Amino acid sequence: MTTSSALDSFLDKWRTRWPEWSVAEPFVPEAQRTLVVAWFTLLQEFDDILNTSGDPMPADAKLAWWGEELRSWAGQRSRHPLGRLLEPVRAPWTALADALPDLIEARAAAPEPAQAFKALHPYAAAVAAVEAVMFDTPARGDVATPVLVQTLAQRLNAAGVAAVPRSLLAAGDGDAAQRWAQQLLAGWPARVPGPRARRMYASLARTRLQASAQGRELKVTPMRTLLRTWWAGRG
Repeated sequence: MTTSSALDSFLDKWRTRWPEWSVAEPFVPEAQRTLVVAWFTLLQEFDDILNTSGDPMPADAKLAWWGEELRSWAGQRSRHPLGRLLEPVRAPWTALADALPDLIEARAAAPEPAQAFKALHPYAAAVAAVEAVMFDTPARGDVATPVLVQTLAQRLNAAGVAAVPRSLLAAGDGDAAQRWAQQLLAGWPARVPGPRARRMYASLARTRLQASAQGRELKVTPMRTLLRTWWAGRG
């Protein structure tokens, strides 16, 4: 497989999971579109490692490899196809690499919601710091929390009840996953701070979480997606 085809396969994997992005993407400056998808594809790799089930050793080894890969980007020595696009950005890649081990610790169900937030906050802050550089958007307000809530929401979507804090499971009244979705949604405003691409991505992810919180099937239309992401992208 050539470097170009390998890169396309990674980008297409993310686009397949987020088909709504094809409607939202025109609101991203054309020069940034491939970079945005490459970045979100990398984050999806980390989400998959966080949400792995069964034997964790292969995922942990992959995470360690990514840590070394991110550190190599400072010296422009990328090996992964995504690095061809992301490495030239002079972002704090080493700080993100340093935060990756938190994903291993965060796999265990937290005793309380507060611990679930605390476990992934350094990782979310490192992601937000990269985005501030990548999209030339000075950090204004709390830009880490939207990343954190979205990571937890996507974990709930991927891992189900295994991602729910134990205190919510112990309550025993109703659907614990739905209650956790409702709590996450309560701390996730419809419009968040951060770069335009993050605001739009958050809007799409929040729509998915709303469906889970309400116990209904996700229903999206191009027009709703268009209006929602346009509004989120305006800032």
